[in-house]
Amino acid sequence: MPETTIISGEEAKQQSPEELYAALASSPQGLSSDEAGTRLAQYGPNALKEEKAHPLLKFLSYFWGPIPWMIEVAAILSALVKHWGDLAIIVFLLVFNAVIGFWEEHEASNALEALKEQLALKARALRDGKWQEVEARDLVPGDVIRIRLGDIIPADVKLAEGEYLSVDQAALTGESLPVNKEAGDIAYSGSIAKQGEMVALVTSTGANTFFARTAKLVETAGAVSHFQKAVLRVGDFLIVIAVGLSAVLIVVELHRGLPLLDLMEFVLILVVASIPVAMPAVLSVTMALGALALSRMKAIVSRLQAIEEMAGIDVLCSDKTGTLTLNQLTMGDPVTFGLADPQAVILAACLASKEENRDAIDQAVMEGLKDKDSLKAGCLIKFVPFDPIHKRTEATIEEGGQTFKVTKGAPQIVMELCGLEGGLQAQARKAVDELAGKGYRTLGVARADNGGQWRFLGLLPLYDPPRLDAAETIAQAQAHGIEVKMITGDNAAIGREISGQLGLGTNIQPATEIFSEAGTCELGSAAMDKIEKADGFAEVFPEHKYNIVKALQDRGHLVAMTGDGVNDAPALKQAEVGIAVSGATNAAQSAAALVLTQPGLSVIIRAVEEARRIFERMMSYTVYRISMTISIMVFVVAAMLAYNVFPLTAMMIIILALLDDIPIMTIAYDNTYLSPTPVRWEMNRVLTVSTVLGFLATIESFLLFFLGHRVLNLALPQIQTLLFLRLAAGGHLLLFVTRTKKEFWRPPYPSWQLVTAIVTTQIVAVLMCGFGWLVPPLPWDLIGYVWVYIIFWMIIQDFTKLRLHALVENRTRHKRRFLEAVNKPLHPHPMP
Repeated sequence: MPETTIISGEEAKQQSPEELYAALASSPQGLSSDEAGTRLAQYGPNALKEEKAHPLLKFLSYFWGPIPWMIEVAAILSALVKHWGDLAIIVFLLVFNAVIGFWEEHEASNALEALKEQLALKARALRDGKWQEVEARDLVPGDVIRIRLGDIIPADVKLAEGEYLSVDQAALTGESLPVNKEAGDIAYSGSIAKQGEMVALVTSTGANTFFARTAKLVETAGAVSHFQKAVLRVGDFLIVIAVGLSAVLIVVELHRGLPLLDLMEFVLILVVASIPVAMPAVLSVTMALGALALSRMKAIVSRLQAIEEMAGIDVLCSDKTGTLTLNQLTMGDPVTFGLADPQAVILAACLASKEENRDAIDQAVMEGLKDKDSLKAGCLIKFVPFDPIHKRTEATIEEGGQTFKVTKGAPQIVMELCGLEGGLQAQARKAVDELAGKGYRTLGVARADNGGQWRFLGLLPLYDPPRLDAAETIAQAQAHGIEVKMITGDNAAIGREISGQLGLGTNIQPATEIFSEAGTCELGSAAMDKIEKADGFAEVFPEHKYNIVKALQDRGHLVAMTGDGVNDAPALKQAEVGIAVSGATNAAQSAAALVLTQPGLSVIIRAVEEARRIFERMMSYTVYRISMTISIMVFVVAAMLAYNVFPLTAMMIIILALLDDIPIMTIAYDNTYLSPTPVRWEMNRVLTVSTVLGFLATIESFLLFFLGHRVLNLALPQIQTLLFLRLAAGGHLLLFVTRTKKEFWRPPYPSWQLVTAIVTTQIVAVLMCGFGWLVPPLPWDLIGYVWVYIIFWMIIQDFTKLRLHALVENRTRHKRRFLEAVNKPLHPHPMP
């Protein structure tokens, strides 16, 4: 056999078993052990491949990037000036951030391992003319294997011999019921044999299987976190400010003749204080506490950054089976033919079922029978199980000395068995078509008494009903500004029926009409429009789910995706927020960022609400931290340039950094506003508001410097303490301004934890200034005046903040209206 021969899935579908035997240089007698060994060397093991980075290298990668660089520079500078306490704090924060990131990625990387667990470990192969058990990883194309009830199919195969095989491939394709296969059909690696036994020819192994395509998508899937982008942008912004101002200061002061060693020591300390070393840690702690709150709501967070992403999702792609529906076949109202009592039709269908088989259809039929004791009246003589050839079950029953037969199965088969014709046949076919149009599967039921002619009794409609809370949950999602799109492996008719019942709309697009058979993601504008406007998608395969998420992301949406099977794993990992629903497979749970431990979607709405509160906390902290960095850095540099003095001592700057960063972590407990719509990082707004507030604080410090120097005639040490108190006390009061877009005195009021932390730092700062701890002392009356001065400026900053937010809102509103006007058709109404 040529070494380049690889049979694709499409080729295997189109060729007969005999043609495939020839193409793979095999035969119904299987391969020899030597030939199998040769092919194993050619094709490689029947296992998923994964490129693994060394854990140490992966961990070290978290010390590389703009924010880590900032923290590392701060650590080096602290060591150079021998501030060992500050160095210890900075190194702790650096390692803490790296450990958090490494652990999150380690947990997420378990997705591929979980996929591997779904594969079979052993297989029965025909080698050297006899059946023998071999390792599944040693199977090769051309092997002949036997598949029995309960087996996990170990490779992609062409079914060659045997009557039928019922295969559960829900984890791969999302189909809610087992699929019946016959000789000549393809069965996929990772699916499970539920009934029957067949001999099959292995066509694809390892990376060439349908299953491996899903695994490959999981390995490559993943979007860059908006949280990461935001932190990097903030970091870049602060780096530019710190480096630029430091360079100006160094050039000017060297020109003035300031000793280089004194200048460098001060600049290094100033940069250390300006770099927000605690920023990643504060945001991580905020999200970690949010994750703890979500765990109490039965939602486990496996990737912290998903909390921030969840606050901004505007599209929720929801799996249908088991999420929007009960994943439990239920019988509708029977359609009777000649019998007045629908229960008689159900009884006949129950007699043609076997409860011990645990078949989903049989269980649904049994559940529909009101009088279970009626089953005991007769004695089962013979039972013929369902098979794909005859497509019906049949039972022979003896009751009261009489013998009769009952059958249930595909409506067309049962109608043909009964010899229906004319108006009765047309009536039955019309009923089947109408039920199918509503998404029902139907069973035909018939009975034959004493060996006589079969008599058609009626039709039993079966469907998977919506969850009781699904419609309400969807309405809540829509009220929160989230569009819900249903995704299912079932056909479009079933999708439309369920979607309509849930209030989602009935624009259900079959995935095959949008994507090519290969599932390519190179979509045109028309296809992208279809995806964006659709209420849901039917007949979906794993590549489709993944590419639907990608297409929505390309259109600027933040996407949440729910799922429970292997087929959902790639899309779960690609989405900003992958949500594994209750009962999901290990693969789905490992790929997801959020794992639900109770059924339904209701917990997602609560999780979104909590995420939006967490987002507001992170946003307020970010605005506060940028403002503080600007107010300290710009003021100190500008004061040195203007007055040629150090407005703060090096010790004061270090104390300010500690007072600012450590207690501020209590913002993770703050009460906050709940946005009714998705929220995102509006970096222009963040940088604008924080920069203006930072420059206002700089003016505040300059004015106080002037008052202390020219009006109060204080000595430089006392002016330095005066400014230290202003920055320490006024800095934390600034947080009360930034934590809300409303007036700072309006609800939601700050939490007791935040108030306690801020009050404590205020007391420490006042006592330091009053008693002269580590700083020159100030008179107590002057400390009181400084407080009045700070509160006055706090009101000015709050008014400015309100005006800035109003301006941004107006500009956003005008921009939205302009875009809507541009996108409107020129003639919305037909021209006369």
